[in-house]
Amino acid sequence: MDLKDIQNLIKFVAKSGASEVKLETDDIKITIKTGSEESRGETTYIQQIPAMSQPQMQMQPQSAAAPQQNDTSSQDAAEAADSKLITIKSPIIGTFYRKPSPDKPVFIEVGSNIKEGDVLCVIEAMKLFNEIESEVSGKIVKVLVDDSSPVEFDQPLFLVDPS
Repeated sequence: MDLKDIQNLIKFVAKSGASEVKLETDDIKITIKTGSEESRGETTYIQQIPAMSQPQMQMQPQSAAAPQQNDTSSQDAAEAADSKLITIKSPIIGTFYRKPSPDKPVFIEVGSNIKEGDVLCVIEAMKLFNEIESEVSGKIVKVLVDDSSPVEFDQPLFLVDPS
């Protein structure tokens, strides 16, 4: 099972609404647990089972490496619900970039007016750069993720005032 198969499995489980899925083969053991409404994220544990008697390794993908960010994002998302702001969330797991390349300016700033179809950021997943477009019109109130940070599926990225 390669990385692409694992990522597809994670996406499938996230969309299915299942709370936990375990998959075990001769050489790999995967447990995917989707978070509750409060955590707004998912945790994936992948454990390689070596053929020889080596100590077992437990790996976590980058998406599970930033728990402090998720706490802040969850608070911001709760504030957004109270103040009628729209939260734009990550459609994929990957690395968040505010610029198209290091020498270019950022796509949007706080206070920028956006409309449907505007590119807000880029998320790199498996060496592919995916442009994330706005599905709403409004004004950017807050950027919830730092540049070059790992993001999870459905993690809040931006707060938008639709008025």
